[in-house]
Amino acid sequence: MLLTLNEEANLPACLAAVDWCDDIVVLDSFSSDSTLAIAEAAGARVYQRRFDHFAGQRNHALEQIEFKHEWILHLDADEIVTPELYAEIGQVIAEGCFDAFRIPSKTVFFGQWLRYSGMYPTYQVRLGHRDRLRFKQVGHGQREDLPAERVGTLTEPYLHYSFSKGLTEWFDKHNRYATDEARETVAALSAGHGLDWRGFWSRDRTRRRRALKALSLRLPFRPSLRFFYMYVLRRGFLDGRAGFTYCRLLAIYEYLIVLKTRELQVGQGPGSATGPRQA
Repeated sequence: MLLTLNEEANLPACLAAVDWCDDIVVLDSFSSDSTLAIAEAAGARVYQRRFDHFAGQRNHALEQIEFKHEWILHLDADEIVTPELYAEIGQVIAEGCFDAFRIPSKTVFFGQWLRYSGMYPTYQVRLGHRDRLRFKQVGHGQREDLPAERVGTLTEPYLHYSFSKGLTEWFDKHNRYATDEARETVAALSAGHGLDWRGFWSRDRTRRRRALKALSLRLPFRPSLRFFYMYVLRRGFLDGRAGFTYCRLLAIYEYLIVLKTRELQVGQGPGSATGPRQA
């Protein structure tokens, strides 16, 4: 199942990589380019829904579209399924031990896999049973709404070409993402949610990453710390110029979140509706 919005540049390669599937479903957010024509020419079933957020789109598809098969692979148009991943998917479905599976991704930037600065492997739940997997929105992305023990982990990654539309589109998209992340940050800090201290030492990579993210909300100098973590501690410098550029871009993104968080917090204070506070 594919989510699309003006993906004429990415969609042909994405569809070609899943030509083994006899029921490709595209949920489009009213594209204005040739996305729909490309999807229909490839034999995909096309539906449209106004985009609210990723969890809403995926849950709508699971609840409102009749799929031919019980297991659904959730993709975005800038993601490519490799033959190795396809083989592993067939294997785990046959085993039937879980309700859903996390899948790692390889971030590709300037034609290069970012082995270190891309934080490989990071995981998202993208394969699940149509009746048992649902999503919840967290920040700008979705998270599985399932107990951890019902989620398995695959070893083969998909390829993620997150810069395929160019840097301008990347900045536009991450400006929107930063707004969502800032709102979540303010809500989490206002609610006083505690830290998952055990998560820092968990063998579950996803739980450990989420615990670190929760800690980062409370740290000063977040943009600089993120760059240091990715470029030095995660050895992003081994990815060369592409790694340096990517780490700088993610530090900029982090700074956007900090600024938007501060803006929201100031906006909640006394006198915010009438202008600057008086000294």
